[in-house]
Amino acid sequence: MLATRLSRTLSQLPGKTLSVYDGEHGTRSTLLFCSTSFTSIRRRTYASKVDPVDSKAVLITGCDSGFGFSLAKHLHSKGFLVFAGCLLKDKGDAGVKELDSLNSDRLRTIQLNVCNNEEVERAVETVHSSLKDPEKGMWGLVNNAGISTFGEVEFTSMETYKEVAEVNLWGTVRTTKSFLPLLRRAKGRVVNISSMLGRMANPARSPYCITKFGVEAFSDCLRYEMYPLGVKVSVVEPGNFIAATSLYSPERIQAIAKKMWDELPEVVRKDYGRKYFDEQIAKMETYCNSGSTDTSSVIDAVTHALTATSPYTRYHPMDYYWWLRMQIMTHLPGAVSDKIYIH
Repeated sequence: MLATRLSRTLSQLPGKTLSVYDGEHGTRSTLLFCSTSFTSIRRRTYASKVDPVDSKAVLITGCDSGFGFSLAKHLHSKGFLVFAGCLLKDKGDAGVKELDSLNSDRLRTIQLNVCNNEEVERAVETVHSSLKDPEKGMWGLVNNAGISTFGEVEFTSMETYKEVAEVNLWGTVRTTKSFLPLLRRAKGRVVNISSMLGRMANPARSPYCITKFGVEAFSDCLRYEMYPLGVKVSVVEPGNFIAATSLYSPERIQAIAKKMWDELPEVVRKDYGRKYFDEQIAKMETYCNSGSTDTSSVIDAVTHALTATSPYTRYHPMDYYWWLRMQIMTHLPGAVSDKIYIH
């Protein structure tokens, strides 16, 4: 039955096919179609009842650039009172200056390193003291701050694993725990920015995948606990937006690669060889030049999670290819998805 349903859905899609042989009946049928060049599907629209904004207070982490920067401006335009947490505010970052240049009493940038307990607690105090009625709490928290890297397991140092986890996972946990008292009072929203790689693993991305899988688990546990208290928790799982967020430049990829190779144990260098290492770096460069440049689907998803009377548990702003791949890798046996995408 599953094969029939998938065949109906995918029968019109171009690309590779996976045939399955039925030894009992001596028949062969096509189970799946797969392509690496699907075009983007039409942007999803969210038609549901929306709560009034009324200058509700929202804190967003990671607003120096990327999703956070765009989201801060968008939510401000919708009428929210926005606290934009910026890692580089103290250093006069260009993104911070642009947000400050709006000169609005409804958008305030604050210094916020989610890895720093003192800065997180100061952010809580800043928000609390800025609310007209602190006892009514703060409406929303968007955990957006994150970093990424690449490298196969044997190429990745323990320091790198810890660095990525400290921001992406423990930063999300730390910030959420600190703001929960204010969010509970408002019966507000927590929106955690995860990734499609929080649902499906990928070679050479284990540091990032581990942290985003952790964000997914944390979000689920928090959702269960907060439900009786009236706080709604949503996860947004963007697809490939590397081209839009400028996470990797060719220079940064080469810098990471050089540091990685220089720090490899001699036995690993010898066993893999420089040729193999360089081939993997070239694949990463190709991947980093891909992806959508339009972040509006992510912004729309977060906005819906903050404003809808009944927000979704998970949002999937991604191209159809990645959405389909995620469904296959999370719903079919590993042997099938490995055959299609890995082996």
